[in-house]
Amino acid sequence: IHPIVVHGGGPQIDAMLGQMGVVSERIDGLRVTDERTMDVVEMVLAGRVNKEIVSLVCHHGGRAVGLSGKDGFLLQARKKKLKVARAGTDESELIDIGLVGEVTAVDPDVIRALEEWDFIPVISPIGVDAEGHTYNLNADTAAAAVAAALKAQKLVYLTDAAGVLDKDGGLLPTLDREKIAKLIKRGVITGGMIPKVNYCLQALEGGVRQTHVIDGRLEHAILLEMFTESGIGTEILEKLEK
Repeated sequence: IHPIVVHGGGPQIDAMLGQMGVVSERIDGLRVTDERTMDVVEMVLAGRVNKEIVSLVCHHGGRAVGLSGKDGFLLQARKKKLKVARAGTDESELIDIGLVGEVTAVDPDVIRALEEWDFIPVISPIGVDAEGHTYNLNADTAAAAVAAALKAQKLVYLTDAAGVLDKDGGLLPTLDREKIAKLIKRGVITGGMIPKVNYCLQALEGGVRQTHVIDGRLEHAILLEMFTESGIGTEILEKLEK
């Protein structure tokens, strides 16, 4: 197994901005990112959080190397255009949310080079465009893009929930595209879980073989999901076998 870690750091960014007296606005779940905020985002993600994870991996016997999406032009990005609905109308308008980006391409050469020497890449979701502009990326989006670029066997999202749940709060162990569409329409899959399952489907489209949403708070969560018959979370496939 050759693991690759893509991490976020929203709570840590919020805490640092709060200490600096900076108010962070969100629109449709996306952090409005001006240049000052981007400096903090990069400092926290590529500095503090990334190096904490690298240190922990090394402390427990692994060999990890920290990267941001700027290293080796790993995560190429462009400015994200956000459409929001106008109140009281059926129209939408484009909103400028600053230095928030979306992934346009992934150059996995630096990852492959590290894997050849048995290092674990730990990637912070910072993107860069051809002119050198830095962008704040959604970690789930970045992870799906990296997994697809590498044609990974598995993409595993570690969350603070048991997985995808039914209307009664029970775990749904396996889902496919058709079932996900029905559950979203019925309001069973809601909130932040909607983008996660959609990123899983995007990764499958990109060539990833299996995707999973699991509870990262459980000890040995990834091992239990991968190496037990029933797993502990939700496995998402393109289409379930009849």
